[in-house]
Amino acid sequence: MTKPLSLDPITIEISWNSLRSIADECFLTLMRSAFSTNIKERHDHSTAIADRNGRLIVQAENALPIHLASMSGLIGLILEQYAGSLAPGDIFIANDPHVAGGSHLPDINMAMPIFDGDRLLGFVANIVHHADVGGASVGSMSGGLNEIYKEGLRIPILRLFRKGERCDDIMRLLLLNMRLPDERLGDLNAQIAAVKLGVKRIGEMVARHGADHLTALCDEIVSRTNQRMRKAIAGVADGEYSFADVMDDDGLGTEDVRIALTVRKAGEKVVFDFTGTSPQVPGNFNMTLNTTKSAVCYALKALLDPEVPNNQGIFDAIEIRAEPGSFVNCAHPAGVAMRANSCQRVVDVVLGAFAEALPGRVIGAANGANTSAVFAGTDPQTGHSYVYLETLGGGMGARAAKDGKDGVQVHITNTANLPVEAIELEYPLRVEEYSLITDSGGAGKHRGGMGIRRAIRPIGHLCEFNGVGDRFRHRPWGIFGGMPGATGQFRLRNDDGSSRDLPSKITGIFVTDETVVVIETPGAGGYGDPRERTPEAIREDLASGKFTADFVAAHYAPQKVA
Repeated sequence: MTKPLSLDPITIEISWNSLRSIADECFLTLMRSAFSTNIKERHDHSTAIADRNGRLIVQAENALPIHLASMSGLIGLILEQYAGSLAPGDIFIANDPHVAGGSHLPDINMAMPIFDGDRLLGFVANIVHHADVGGASVGSMSGGLNEIYKEGLRIPILRLFRKGERCDDIMRLLLLNMRLPDERLGDLNAQIAAVKLGVKRIGEMVARHGADHLTALCDEIVSRTNQRMRKAIAGVADGEYSFADVMDDDGLGTEDVRIALTVRKAGEKVVFDFTGTSPQVPGNFNMTLNTTKSAVCYALKALLDPEVPNNQGIFDAIEIRAEPGSFVNCAHPAGVAMRANSCQRVVDVVLGAFAEALPGRVIGAANGANTSAVFAGTDPQTGHSYVYLETLGGGMGARAAKDGKDGVQVHITNTANLPVEAIELEYPLRVEEYSLITDSGGAGKHRGGMGIRRAIRPIGHLCEFNGVGDRFRHRPWGIFGGMPGATGQFRLRNDDGSSRDLPSKITGIFVTDETVVVIETPGAGGYGDPRERTPEAIREDLASGKFTADFVAAHYAPQKVA
């Protein structure tokens, strides 16, 4: 029997960095060759490398934590369904959360196997959030849909390329069922280019060092990550920690959807038990177990060891218990399009549970809403259809030693806010306001981050607006005496001076160029007793214009700023 190759620590580190560089190059290639603003500007995509057993080994530096388990889930199913028939040049495509390891339908996965001769070495994978994949609502991201069939085209695991040759029948079927097929084709081609590049780069690495080197490297990466994560877990005091929070509603009448968590920690072992969480709901905020796993792993990493790499070693260090058919482990045909909102709440619940054990590391509740807006119509200048999709940032929770950040993407999304210039260049829309919302961060020794206001007017055409938000009713909570942040809101403002508020889940509102759509995202919770905020910090709050004198008078000792 051949003795396994042994690698010294320096070789492991250098080769590990080589894999990271390959994943990062694939990420940038995808970003720079994509057609849609959601990828080339907002960077709503991820790239990764997996080993021969389907274990995630490396994720690109700027990839999204929410995609962590989805890519490994896809590759595991490829190995199950296509064992013995994989070949060099194959590329697989999928998106379905229930049968293909996906998280929601707009996130299309691709994976390409890596071979050395006839020997399978691993996979290069990526995932992209496409601006539309069909379904009952433009943008494939509206609330109020009660089953997966209405959310878009469901793609099981399909072989899009067979031994290097594209299966054109499959591509035509996909594009026929998606709005803006030219844009979709451009983004799909960017995904194809990225996996091909990754396979080429790893082939070059194998040519230099050998296939056994790569295999041993992957084993070492997973093992060392797992050891490091278990060591970090061991540093937390043993005990049982609990927390619960609620989603506002599911868009179909179910309010206060409960997410309950008990963390049981003993030695190097930690169990995340979601017993007591609500059953899956009719609306499309449900989460598959893969999605829940991504949120939990992200939160644990952020708390215990932010520099630990994203790979299978983290998954292997934890146990998750979630009842099948529950909100965090839903069953077919549950809708899941808006699962990112629920993921953010799972992160908040994990942070809340660890507050007692790790008071210096947790933060107040963030905007947690992943507020999404979709504008669609026909450009009067070109006659071409368009879909502008964005999930907007908001407040970040206050920290033990710092205020929360203002107007940012938080936790599992890790995307950018779309620049005003990009919106107005690409679409027949005018951004009339893009600002932070006064008084939206929760008061505290350290204040919560502020929400964003974006006001958009269609130019010369009838425009459809779909919007979905959460924490529009339940404010983002503060911690250790910190106050909650402000809620979010959708509003229509007409040129005649009238206006009206919209529900937090709205589909199919049509507006003209005499109406402005106003999107306000939630702020975030404060940290610590407001009475402990320094006079200098309070004066800065006032001088910056971010907080009013009335807010300061209501939450802080007036004599501090006299």
